Amino acid sequence: MSYTVGEILSHVDHTLLSPAATRAEILALCEDALKYRTASVCIPAAYVRDAAEYLAGRVAVCTVIGFPNGYSTTEAKCFEAKDAIARGADEIDMVINIGWLKDGRDEELREEIAAVKAACGDRILKVIIETCLLTEAEKIRMCGIVTEAGADYIKTSTGFSTGGATFADVELMVKNVGPGVRVKAAGGISSLADAERMLSLGADRLGTSRIVKAVKTTE
Repeated sequence: MSYTVGEILSHVDHTLLSPAATRAEILALCEDALKYRTASVCIPAAYVRDAAEYLAGRVAVCTVIGFPNGYSTTEAKCFEAKDAIARGADEIDMVINIGWLKDGRDEELREEIAAVKAACGDRILKVIIETCLLTEAEKIRMCGIVTEAGADYIKTSTGFSTGGATFADVELMVKNVGPGVRVKAAGGISSLADAERMLSLGADRLGTSRIVKAVKTTE
């Protein structure tokens, strides 16, 4: 399947999560999101209110919690989600506790994701599983856990670990999630060709800081 540039951009969570990000850079990101009609901006929680006021509902505001390591307590993650939503966030991307997965504590993972989803209410919840740190069996287990917990998306990566999204991981996750759960590929997506292939494999969202830049270079 082929996609137009506009169709690709409509699936992009236009991302800036650098610890050195400034308000001016966040607002410039928002302006790009408006111009290129991306699905959302994905930004640090501290800037959610600024972005929400600037965008005024024209583009969704996404933020991250338990980021990037995932080992915050469940209570802390729920607080972060509620606080971000109170500030205007439309979508929440949470990082799982990877150690719990390695320890086989699947029920605790399921309960944590369900608790954060409850804290999100009707807002979208995406669950980051950090695929570069997982075995294939662990990735498949997480597809089941995320589905059972009622999250909206499973997401490959934070972009802050040892690797990002791969075509193989997207294909695996699309195959193993349950009905109603979509896949977000994030981390290292740098070209329109790669973005198009991720979508063709079944990804619904693309977390990237580079696709809008790639489009700008063609103008």
